Parts: sequence; structure tokens; C-alpha cells
Amino acid sequence: MAWQPNPESLRTLAVCLKDSLSGFNKTAQKQAENMLAQAKASPDINNYLAYIFSSPTPPAGLELTIEDWHLVRSAAAIMLKNNVKTLFKEIPEPSLALIKLAIPLGVQDKNSQIRNFAGNIATELISRGGLFSWPELLPELLKMLGNETGQFSNEAQEGAMAAMAKICEDNAKMLEREHNGQRPLNFLLPKFIDATQSPLPKVRAKALTAINVFTGRKSQAMLNSVDSLLQHLFHLSEDSVSDVRRQVCRAFVRLVETRPDKLLPHIGGLVDYIIVQQKSDDEDLATEAAEFWLSVGEHDNLWQALEPYVHKIIPVLLECMIYSPEDIAMLGGASDDEEEDDREEDIKPQFAKKKLTRNINNGASADTDENGNAYEKLADMEDQLEEGELDDDDDVDDGDENPDEKWTLRKCSAAALDVFARDFGGPVFTSILPYLQTNLRHQDWWYREAAVLALGAVAEGCMEVVVPHLPELVPYLISLLEDPEPVVRQITCWTLGRYSSWAAELQDPAQKSTYFMPMMDGILRKMLDKNKKVQEAGASAMANLEEKAGKQLEPFCGPIIQQYVMCFSKYKDRNMWILYDCVQTLAEHIGPVLARPELSRQLMPALIDRWQKVGDESRELFPLLECLSYVAMALGDSFAPYAEPIFGRCINIIHQNLEQSVAARNNPNFDQPDKDFLVTSLDVLSAIIQALDDGKAAQLVSNSQPAFFELLSFCMEDPADEVQQSAYALLGDCSKYVFKQLEPFLPSILPILVKRLDLDNILDEEIDSGFSVVNNACWSAGEIAVQYKKGMAPFASELLQRCVEIIANPRVPKSVNENAAIALGRLGLDNYDILAARLATFSEEFLDSMDDVDPSEEKATAFKGFSLVVAQNPQAIEKDLLHFFTAIARYRDLKLRTPAKQELHDVFQNVLNIYRQLIPQFVEFIGQLDLEDQEALKANYAI
Repeated sequence: MAWQPNPESLRTLAVCLKDSLSGFNKTAQKQAENMLAQAKASPDINNYLAYIFSSPTPPAGLELTIEDWHLVRSAAAIMLKNNVKTLFKEIPEPSLALIKLAIPLGVQDKNSQIRNFAGNIATELISRGGLFSWPELLPELLKMLGNETGQFSNEAQEGAMAAMAKICEDNAKMLEREHNGQRPLNFLLPKFIDATQSPLPKVRAKALTAINVFTGRKSQAMLNSVDSLLQHLFHLSEDSVSDVRRQVCRAFVRLVETRPDKLLPHIGGLVDYIIVQQKSDDEDLATEAAEFWLSVGEHDNLWQALEPYVHKIIPVLLECMIYSPEDIAMLGGASDDEEEDDREEDIKPQFAKKKLTRNINNGASADTDENGNAYEKLADMEDQLEEGELDDDDDVDDGDENPDEKWTLRKCSAAALDVFARDFGGPVFTSILPYLQTNLRHQDWWYREAAVLALGAVAEGCMEVVVPHLPELVPYLISLLEDPEPVVRQITCWTLGRYSSWAAELQDPAQKSTYFMPMMDGILRKMLDKNKKVQEAGASAMANLEEKAGKQLEPFCGPIIQQYVMCFSKYKDRNMWILYDCVQTLAEHIGPVLARPELSRQLMPALIDRWQKVGDESRELFPLLECLSYVAMALGDSFAPYAEPIFGRCINIIHQNLEQSVAARNNPNFDQPDKDFLVTSLDVLSAIIQALDDGKAAQLVSNSQPAFFELLSFCMEDPADEVQQSAYALLGDCSKYVFKQLEPFLPSILPILVKRLDLDNILDEEIDSGFSVVNNACWSAGEIAVQYKKGMAPFASELLQRCVEIIANPRVPKSVNENAAIALGRLGLDNYDILAARLATFSEEFLDSMDDVDPSEEKATAFKGFSLVVAQNPQAIEKDLLHFFTAIARYRDLKLRTPAKQELHDVFQNVLNIYRQLIPQFVEFIGQLDLEDQEALKANYAI
């Protein structure tokens, strides 16, 4: 017999669901929440939730209005979705069957919100159980969508298409993958393309939404259907519904990356179309259209096709860079607010920056965008969704959101102008010059603001042609720092930051005092403006100026630090984050200068005061810890008085975070802790260990409670790549600076390290972060090999195998390849006998990798180790011998003034002596080298 609800239980649950949403009776709400938590334990709970959510009318005996019943259904749907998400494996099969019956009813409901909930539950079931756990779903939804018999309502068709759009968004890879010889998307995509011809606007828009999950992905299905899709897009481009046209624009934007060849023949028509859409009164549509310029402008080849049309596009961009009348009303006449506390929602989430990867040449490097983070600072862009991801709130506008806080048409147009300036250079500035001349001094602040924004936007690409105008423009911009409108002061800070490289590079002392010093002074003053947004823009511009000016700031460090200390005493929480950026950028660029007592005595008390106020759970710890990392490196051993409490607190944060992770793994009711606390704490430990004298660093590590290396080994195995990346960087630093403390733990740590070098452990979807971990693991392996010497013997064979796999794999990034080769060479320093038997399997790849490595102590020790291996088995590299001799001849290291250089020379000489004995016509053999290489060998070695 089919399951039936108990009427009394049903009524009780419905009342609980209603009361749980009550904002008026807090007691009833709390009681209802407790009862719902208890109800989760009932084996039938999901049956009841499915029954309620799919029932359009209340059950008999329950007196509820239509509005209240809708709230009850919504609460049931949300609870059901969460149960599927967190407790899927515990839901009995009969309950799953009942849920699967309820969803199609919900998809067809008259109420759009219930239809949306049904789609959410459906996609959650597919995500948890897989596509073939419910093979009937997609055919049933397609049947509703097609409505061939006319039996399905308009709402059913809209609900079915919306549900499929959600399923595509959450399960894109699953749909692209082959199942039993077929890829579901090959069948679905043509159906979605057909659905774009539906007479129902919502179906057309959602069909395009589903398609756009895949337009940016290079799938077989999209390859097969792209011509048909383009025909439909051109047809839909004139659709009367702006939501449809918005999705059409989004499709063109994503096809730029995946199928530029298909767009190129139509570029002229596309330009005209996008211009019209960008002028739309619908801001979402206009912004989506403007994204097209960004996408094409940043494409390696397609940008050139826009050159004939730039004169048509730029006036539209300039027009769209002016605030809208609504924004003008909201922003104009902003008050001084420096004393007002920040609202919690004003403080944007901050994420730990990706750990700098440890590289050879004793360095840390990270890919930084040429443009710096200028557009982050200009636009404060909201975090972008993952590729193909749909935002449930896509169509919801808060209405009262500050236009300065969101990605808008204005910001998108400014970013496009920036890209065009870098693409086409001088002609872009020439085309905006009349606009600047008309509007920079305009009486209406919104025209002044837009002109200053345009001038800043072209800075990167048009610097050469702007330079002759800067002696006139810069003093005027500095005067605008006192503009009565905070919005103008704010954008002026940003634009001055963009041109700070010009002022910083001036050589004439008179010019420097005329332009650079007033610019720096003006920006520093704005850091203490009475408006918090101007303060933020000033601090951001100062960080930019520090990047550009570098060591030239040394004479001005006193007043800069004084201003920063005042900012620490005045700033509210939000601006504190950008202030940390200023401090760390200064520390990065002036380094040891910051250790001067007159500077560190001012700065450190302000930083420590803030450090003591910020709690262990506060996200402000991320930028603060990162800032302290840079300051510690700059101060060196002068950081010692502050090191112990900071080191201890970081250990405690790591310990807490790891314990919370274990608790969350064992109990699904616990949330996973934020991994950024781990990443930033590990990075601070690395910085302190590098900064302090070895004895002091060793004492901190030894006194650590819980045990330092036990925590580190847990972090090395953390599921998050970014945690592992920082953990392996710290491991390598420990090998360099506190090896005595590390050594007893190496028998347990090295197996973890060697396992992580297995490329099979890198997931395709996390390939970049996975390689970053392998990069740091290779680097740390090399550092350990130098110190551990013969202790590496039990691990040498497997480490050799992993390193050879890495250097022989063409998919491995260059820096990872080089670090693996360095580690392999260094392993040979004391374990050459173990490596010698396998020499023929890696000599070619090792030499290829080392060809591109700049001279350094790491390269010297790696070559020394490799040469010791060669000396053990000289016949093994017969095929690579000329390559090896060439490498010896070309090895130059003018900077290296250490014993390692002489040792390497001696080892090279020894290898040459061995081959001189082995090869009968040695001089003739050497004669096969290039003449320059022969001369170099003769000049530096006795041959």
C-alpha cells in the first residue's frame, strides 16, 4: 500500500514549519526550530516534507490562508533540499521514490517560487546520486518542455526548463561525460536550442541560460551544435524580451573564448548589435553587452578585428561611464563619515592570497597581473561565479545597493576602455582627448568624475602619448583631491595611483619635487580624509605608488610611517584591510630599511595593538597575518621581540583549525572551518623562521605546543591544496633554517612528501593548485636532501622515480619541472650510488630542464650532485655526453662567491678527467662542440 501521511502528524509539522518562519513570536519560532530538529530523526520526515511541498492546498483540518500555506510549502522545500544535501545516504529508498514523485508536481506548480524549489531539490538529487540514479527525470522534463500533446501548462513548461537549467549548472561535467557509450549533453543541447523558439519568454530565457553553461566549455556537443546555435542567436538578437537578449549577449561573450573563428565573419554586425544593447535602459542587459568588449579585447587574436570599429565603440563606453541619475542622487553630497562604525556587511570577505610558490634562485614568485589589482581597486568587483554557474539571485536587484559596491555598466565600460587602451595604444587617447578637455573641469561633478575615470583607465595602455600632457594634468588632478564631492576625490586618488609610475621615474630633482612629492603628499593626506571611501581610495593609491616607486621611497619612510600610525588609530574595520596592504607593500619594497629603530618603534606598536584586538575567529586575521609576514621578513632579527606571542598564537590557530576539521568530518552538523586561517598562519610561521637568527627560530619551534612538526605533517595532508602549498613551503624553510629540530621527524614526514609528488594525485579540475603543491614539495625535497645527506637513502629510489616522472612529463609547468630537476640533482649529492644505476633513465630530461635554469646556489648543488652520479656510472650517458659537456662549458655564475662554486668546478674537472681516460680521441670528441663552448672548456678546465 502507498505511503499516506498521518493527519495529526501532518498538521503538527505544518504548524512547526509556519512558526519557524515567524518573525513576531520569537518563543514560538525557537520552539518550532527545536521540534523540527527533533523531527529530522523520524524515518518518515522526508515523506512529509515532500507531501507538503508538492500539495497546492492545505490538508483538511488545517486553517491557513493561501499566503501562510505558501510559506509552509516553501519551508518544507528548503528543509527537504538541505536534508538531501547533507543526509542523502541516510534517506531510505522508499522516501527517495516519494521525493521523485513530488518533484514533477512541484515543477508544474502555479507558483514560480515552488517551481524554483522543485528544480533546486532535483539538481541536489542528481548531484548526490548521479544522473543514472534517476534516469526518468530528464525525459520527463523534456516531455513537459516539448508539450507535444498540449497537456502541459505554460507554468509546467517554464518550470521544466528552469529545472533543467539548474541541473546543467550544477552537473555540467556529468552531462558532458560518456555514460554507456553516450554523452547526455549530445542529446540535450539540440533540445535546448529548439526551446529557444518557444513562444514563452521565460522558456526562451532559461533555455539560453542552460545553453550558456556550455558555451564557454569546449565540449563535443557544443562543437556539433555551434552552427545551429549561432543561427538561433542571430534570430533571437531582436527578441522583444530583454532577459532573452541578455542571454544572447552572454552567449556571444562566452563564444569569444571557445569559438572565435565562428564570430570573426560576423564581427561588424556584432559590433553594431552590442552597441545597441549597451545603450539599453535595462542596466543588466547593457552590462552584459559591455562584457563583450572586455572579452574580445582580451582575446589573443580577435581583438585586432575590432580596430576598424574602435571609433564607434569608445564614445559609447565614455557615455556609459557617467553615473546614472539614480546613482547621482544616491552618491552626490556624501557626508563626512569617518567617525561612523562600519556595518558588518560593509566589511567584504577577504581571502588569503595564494601562497607564493617556492622557486629556485632562492625565491618566491607569484604570477601578478600586469595591471596590478587596479580594477579591483577601481571597481571593488564582486566575486565572479564559477564558469557556467548560475546565480539564483541573477534577476534580483536589491534596489538600495550602493553603486560603488557592485559590478556595474560604468565599471565594465571603464575596464573595456582600459583593455582597448592596451590593445590599440595612442589612438585611444587621441579619441578621448576632446572628451577630457570638455569634462575634466565640468561644473557637474558626475562629468568631472567620469572624465577622471577615463583618464585613469587609459593609463596602462596610453602612457607614452599621455606623458606630454601630464605636467599639466597631474597638478590639476592633485587639486581635485580637495574637490567638494567625495566621489571625485575618490576616483582622483585611483587615477593618480595609475600615473604614479611616471612621477616615480622622474630623474630631475626639480621635476621630482614639482610632481612626485606633491602627488605622494596628496595621496597620503587623502588616507586621512573625512570620508571613509576616500580614505580607502587614498590607501589603495598609496599601495600602488609604493609598487611603482620601490626603493625611491626610502627618504620619505618617516612621514609615511607616521601617517600609517595615525591611520591605525583612526580607521574603522573595513579600511584597516587596505592599510595592511600599504604596510606590507612598503615592507616588501624597502626591506631592511624598515628595521631602523626610528621606523620600527613607530610601526610595530600600532600593528601589535591591532593584533591584540583582532579575535582568532575574525577574518581580519587574514590580511593582518599576511602583513606581519612581510614585516617580519623586512625586519629580520629585529622582529625577535614580537615573534614569540605571534608564533605561539599561529600555532594555536592551526591546532584549533585542524581539530575543527576533524570534528566536521565526523559530524555533518559541524561546519568545515575556514582554511584561510591555516594558510595565513603557516605563512607567518615561514616568515618568522626565515627572519630570525637560526638559534631563536629553533627555540620557537622546539617550545611549540602542540608539537610543531606534528601539526605541519597534518597540514601537508590537508584536503585543501592551498593549505598543502603553504605547508610544503614551511617544510622547506624549516630544512634551511631549523634542520636540527626537523631531523627527528623526517622518517614520518618524507613518506608524505614523496606520496604528494605522484602526479596521479592531481585532479583535473584542480590542476593549477595541484601543481603549485607539487612545486613546493619538490623545492622542499631538494632542501631536505642537501641537509639530510645519507639519511635520504631509504627514500631515494621512490623520490628518484617521482622526480623523473615529473621532468619527463610535457604537461608539467616549467617551474615545477625545474624544481623537480633541482631536487633530483641534490639527491645525488650524498646518494649518488643509488641514483647511478638509473642514470640513463633521466640524464636527458635533467639536462634539458637545467638548460633554462638561471645560475644560483640551487643550480650549483644540483649540478654537483648530478656530476657525482655521472662519475659513478660514466658509460650511462653516452647519448647525452655532448649535451653534458655543453652544459659544463656554458655554466657561468659570476654572482656565486661561495665554496659551492669552487666545489662545482672541481667536480666538473673530475668528470672531464674520467672521460678523458675513457674516450681514446677525447680532443676530437670535444671538437664536436660549438667553437665557443670548446674555448670555454679549454679556458676553465684542464682538458
